[in-house]
Order: sequence, then structure tokens, then C-alpha cells
Amino acid sequence: MSWRVANTCAERKFGSATRKQIIMFLADKASDDGSGIWCSKGTIQRHTELGETTVKRTVRAFLKEGILVETGARTCKNGFTVVYRIDLTKVEALEPTLEPEIETGSTVAPVQTGPGTGATVAGVPGPPRPPNHPKTIQKPPTRRREAAADEEAEKILAAYPPDRLRGKAACLAQIEEAMKEGIAPEELLQAVQAYGTDSAGFTRSKVCFSDNWFQSRRWQAYVEKQAEDRERAAALEANHHQRLACWISDRSPMCKHITAKQIDGLLASNLVTEAQIQAAGLRS
Repeated sequence: MSWRVANTCAERKFGSATRKQIIMFLADKASDDGSGIWCSKGTIQRHTELGETTVKRTVRAFLKEGILVETGARTCKNGFTVVYRIDLTKVEALEPTLEPEIETGSTVAPVQTGPGTGATVAGVPGPPRPPNHPKTIQKPPTRRREAAADEEAEKILAAYPPDRLRGKAACLAQIEEAMKEGIAPEELLQAVQAYGTDSAGFTRSKVCFSDNWFQSRRWQAYVEKQAEDRERAAALEANHHQRLACWISDRSPMCKHITAKQIDGLLASNLVTEAQIQAAGLRS
């Protein structure tokens, strides 16, 4: 457990109570530099009591934003568990939870506990704004951001099989709602394309019209499968890097098959040192 990482995360806004709960649990498992987080999504789910889908989606979002970084994999009784690192630089760049200090000047009675309907010692009314003034409300999305979201939703819907399109307005609303939940537009697009491929050749009695497809969130299974495929590929790559690192440390004759790009990846993941690389005869 690292108090430094936990305090850093506690003092930043992550966008929702769910995201904050998960990052605080991971911070509790980290070293002072944010590394060494070794716990499965099942463990996160049991301790936070959140849904499995919610935990998977949030971890994927953290990885995409760079807040979490995969640094390898460790074997366990169920196969392997991904090892994560919290990027403290990314976390410190987030909006702080502390309110900014605002200098308003001094009055005879500078502290006002109410909305200021009475008089002060000097007969001056109190502050005109109550504590819940509208300025504390977050600004709505800009027109440019809304236009970008509309464009992404239109693109996703356009990928749906054209003979099954129905209820365009309802479909776009469901797509935008999914994106607000944190689902990446490219993931939704890939889900629609995958469904189109899987259902090619279906008879009309077996197909699903677009409004029902998005309403029933049938895209979710495709999105989760994409995430599982990425995790499986990342684990395979991590295991492959571990094997390459063993070759280098043992100065195996197999080192001659290691490419320059793989060497850069091994160095970036701290699995080997530059000295070991040179000792294995890979770089002069």
C-alpha cells in the first residue's frame, strides 16, 4: 500500500463515484511509484461490490486514458493476472478536488454563514449569492463537442445493415447514451460491423432491427469480446516478452531471432537492462 499514491488519487476528480472507487482500490495495492498492482478484475469486483461489466469497462477506460498502464502478467491459479501501474503524471494532471481560493476582500464581518438577508455590524447587507449559486454548476457541453458526438453516432448507425434500419432518432439517442457511459465510439462501430458480419445471410425472421438492437444493448456482448481479445493478446505479448527476457539473461543462441523493435519493448517494460542487451551481443 502506498499513502502517496492513495493521497494523489484522493485529491483528483475521476469523473464518477465508480471510477473513483476503483482507482482508490488500485492505489491501495500500488507501490510509491504507482507500479506493482497485481489484482484481477474479479478481485476488484468482490471488494468494491460493483458489477463485473462496470469494472471491466472502467479498467478499459483507464487504460485508454493512460491513467493505468499494463506492465506485464503474473501466473495465478486461474491462468494469469495482468500487472498494472498507475501513471501519477496523468493523475496529477486531472482536476483537483480542492476548491480554488478566491480573495473577496475584507468587511467588518468577513465571514457570512447565510445568504445575507440581514445586516452586518456596519449595516452593509451580506453577500447577495447563496452557497448554491448557479456558477457552481458545471457548464453544459459546447456546440462543437455536441456536433462531434452527433457525427460519431451517425457514423456508427450508418454501419448497421441498411435493410434493418428503423427508428433513426431512437437509435442515435441510444448510441449517444452509450458513449456517455464511457463506451468508445470506435468500440461501438466495431460492434455494429461485427454484428453485420455475423448476421449476414440471416432470414428476415431472424434479424434484429436497429432500434431494438440498440435498445436491448446487444452491442455490449461484442464490446466485451473485443476487450477480452485485447487482454488475451496483451497477455500473450507479455508472456512472449518474458520468454525473450529469459533468452537475453541466459545469453541463449535464440537471441539472434530478437528484433530491434522487440528489444525496445523489453527495455521500455524494464524486463532487461541495456547492459544485458549488450552482454547478449544484440547491440554494440
